[in-house]
Amino acid sequence: MAAAIPQKDQSDIWWVFLLEGIAAIIFGVLLLTNPGATLVALVIFLGFYWLFVGVLELVRMFVDGSVPWYWSLLIGVLGIAAGIIVLRHPVFAAVVLPTAIVVWLGVIGLVIGVFAMIGAFMGGGVGSFIFGLINFVIGLLLLGAPMVAALAVPLVFGILLLIQGVILIIWAFKVRE
Repeated sequence: MAAAIPQKDQSDIWWVFLLEGIAAIIFGVLLLTNPGATLVALVIFLGFYWLFVGVLELVRMFVDGSVPWYWSLLIGVLGIAAGIIVLRHPVFAAVVLPTAIVVWLGVIGLVIGVFAMIGAFMGGGVGSFIFGLINFVIGLLLLGAPMVAALAVPLVFGILLLIQGVILIIWAFKVRE
């Protein structure tokens, strides 16, 4: 019979929440005060991550039989290729990745909007239609000017990180009591 792992109370690890909150505030301030350099730095980190994961997937192809070898080969090659591309062109990647996220969110907005409006006509009511219309309009706005919307990504994430940081710090001191 396996020994039970003792559960830690959140008050024992309050400092983890505090450190997460401080880190979120630091990244939030960096994104708000120097969004270009911060975004490039994050993209470079992402490039190294993809490169590292790609190499590990190639190793996994030879040592792990639980996944078909061709999936590990595909993921490994794609990871290495993505990592090299991002590391060779970090500024370009810092523009393309947020734009791709905006396009993806725009498409999701359109799809959610259409399905919610269809649902409204199938008995979902006026609330469902308004929800769908708002999502549809947001999707159109994002797809209509993806580069402009991509410029707002660091600002939005910076603000969200500041809010998250403050909440985590408050939570840390609350669970410490």
